[in-house]
Amino acid sequence: MAGTQARTAIGLMSGTSMDGIDVALLRTDGDALVERGPFAGTAYDSAFRNRLKSALETAKTIRKREERPGDLSEIERELTLRHVAAVGEFLSANGLRPSDIDVIGFHGQTVLHRPDEGLTVQIGDGALLARECGIPVVYDMRANDMVHGGQGAPLVPAYHAALAEGMKDATLPVCFVNIGGISNITYVGAGGEIIAYDSGPGNTLIDQWVEGHAGIPFDQGGMIASEGRIVSELAERYLDNPFFTAEKRRSLDRNDFLPPSGSEAELADGARTLAYVAAAAIIKSVGHLPQKPSLYIVCGGGRLNRVLLQDLSDLAGQQMTEVVTAEDAGFDGDAMEAEAWAYLAVRSLEGLPLTYPGTTGVRTAVSGGVFAGAEDRARR
Repeated sequence: MAGTQARTAIGLMSGTSMDGIDVALLRTDGDALVERGPFAGTAYDSAFRNRLKSALETAKTIRKREERPGDLSEIERELTLRHVAAVGEFLSANGLRPSDIDVIGFHGQTVLHRPDEGLTVQIGDGALLARECGIPVVYDMRANDMVHGGQGAPLVPAYHAALAEGMKDATLPVCFVNIGGISNITYVGAGGEIIAYDSGPGNTLIDQWVEGHAGIPFDQGGMIASEGRIVSELAERYLDNPFFTAEKRRSLDRNDFLPPSGSEAELADGARTLAYVAAAAIIKSVGHLPQKPSLYIVCGGGRLNRVLLQDLSDLAGQQMTEVVTAEDAGFDGDAMEAEAWAYLAVRSLEGLPLTYPGTTGVRTAVSGGVFAGAEDRARR
């Protein structure tokens, strides 16, 4: 796109799984140029994960996105400083200085998402991050979409479309499937059409189940699920949710689907059932697309759950659609969301759209994000 310039950006993502901070480097013009750089992940300790979980409860009383009831301001500051530390470690590990980076795209941590009320809250102090890192920051990228009638999610599709455009051997349409706490899909049509929406529960239900029954944060590799069986009546209860048949696609909050009570299944059976639910939810939601994709590219932490991935492959195979991981397609499935936030930050600086009617339901394509300059950059 004429007039845009390439920038070096860092993307920071702390997703609905609340397991840590992803940091990725990208050089991009916010349009077709995408040069992927290094990536790193920093895990949260269990004590801080518990604080974030408590923040979800505290945030339920919020009515305006600037409100920070209870200890939410304190948690927000700690979250931000952890991101500062993650950026510092990333720069040091890669021989970079703050002056080498043009902008940071900062997602923050979603603690409340009520699209039907036009309300979304991502805690994270962008101005503090910019001051401490000595790098300009673009943050709060969902809010403007909601101001213009959008659902505030998903935002990654603009980046997925750029990646699809750069794939030499792919036959469009392709569908990116991001399995995070909540799963979402991005459809890129042969003519460049972008359609995206949340597809249902991803890792959230599984994580909540194994943590509640085994005291561990997630089912690594699907090991627990591999020892269980699908409880059909439980799976059907989830898949009969009106979300899947509603004409209007809507953005989900992690609490929109609740885990089964402890009396309904054993540990392994519950994990196995919920892995199947996550896969089947994607297939049911794909039914709202205008054309069957030729390829599913799976990214996000859920791709590492081999039981979930096999279920998705089996179900997609019935529709003659191939399923590959992001790595099979030449990408990094761990880095993709953080890369997207770097890409979106540059688009924001250029005034380019972050969301479209086909991705969030926004009335017209809009840009977004809040800019925080690095006041002491010259001294770093």
